[in-house]
Amino acid sequence: MSSEAAEPRWIDDDRALAELVKVLLDEPAYGLDTEFLSERTYWPQLCLVQVSWATGVALVDPLACDVRALEPVLRAPATMITHAGASDLPILERAVGARPSALFDVQLAAGFVGLGLPSLGSLVSVLLGVRLDKSEQLADWSARPLSDATRRYAAADVEHLFPLTVELQHRLQAMGRETWAASECEALRTNADRRIDPQTAWWKIKGASSMRGEKARVAQAVAAWREQRAQRLDMLPRFVLSDLALAAVVGRPPKTRDQLYALRGINRLPNDVAREVLDAVEAGREMSRNQLRLPEKYDDGPELDAAVALLVAYVAEVARAERIEKQLVATRDDVKALVYGRPSRLDSGWRAELAGHSLHRLLDSQAVIRLTDKGRHLRLEP
Repeated sequence: MSSEAAEPRWIDDDRALAELVKVLLDEPAYGLDTEFLSERTYWPQLCLVQVSWATGVALVDPLACDVRALEPVLRAPATMITHAGASDLPILERAVGARPSALFDVQLAAGFVGLGLPSLGSLVSVLLGVRLDKSEQLADWSARPLSDATRRYAAADVEHLFPLTVELQHRLQAMGRETWAASECEALRTNADRRIDPQTAWWKIKGASSMRGEKARVAQAVAAWREQRAQRLDMLPRFVLSDLALAAVVGRPPKTRDQLYALRGINRLPNDVAREVLDAVEAGREMSRNQLRLPEKYDDGPELDAAVALLVAYVAEVARAERIEKQLVATRDDVKALVYGRPSRLDSGWRAELAGHSLHRLLDSQAVIRLTDKGRHLRLEP
């Protein structure tokens, strides 16, 4: 779509949404973005869905109509085009009941053609020469009515996705990176998730990695209770029980209400909440060993730190030379896992082709790294 696109449709009733769905079902691709609030609720509150197609833009108000009507669009074989879709996909899945059948993320695609992982404004500016007005980026998306300026800002998030896709696909094709970008977009489509497993929520407690025995079981049970109650009531976990109070309960597990209220950070609780905390503590005491979900802990000594650092530097050099965003190629944890013989993203797919195979050759003493250009660059040699 061009920057001269028509005024976006405002969709705030089910009949208008049904008409939009009919239009979208005939399209081979559509752009989509969401606006949401997540400051005070467990589940982000969906406040707006922006949709674009070859000839138009629509703003769908989920506070006024049932966005589950978009499910057939997401399940259709059309490609959803988005920017930085990791946060949008779980929200869509919860609100609509589906994820797209195919996905093209322009931010990810940019990472494969030497543009880094840019904001939408930066990408539109670099590739299309258009400057987006970002003055409304801190708007209250739950407010109604939305101002004209806020609506224009929201529409701009999707109206440029089609020309961006055309330009990026041309660059991907020229560099032979289409398959790599497609595989990363598919991984995003299937893996992006905001949900936390309640049984592992205790891993975030300070000192969790060193907890063992009954203390770990109580930590798991109480943190799981807090997470599940937060999910059920749609509120942030710290509003159910503060982090300080959670740590205090785990540190000195109470058996009575008096012991509970004597703990630091515990304010007077409603009777049902106090009872549930004590029940969770008791459930932790009675938990069997095979129910305990321990955080991953590796006995990695310092003896391979130099190898990890060298291989991280080599990956960065490869990414620079190949004009691929370094974060896409590998993180330090990816490299460390490979060095210590654990499963790593560098073991398969385009990452193995680009860097993983070379790293294994280095570890197997089948290649060496030499400094070139007075130490400015690294080069792999047999």
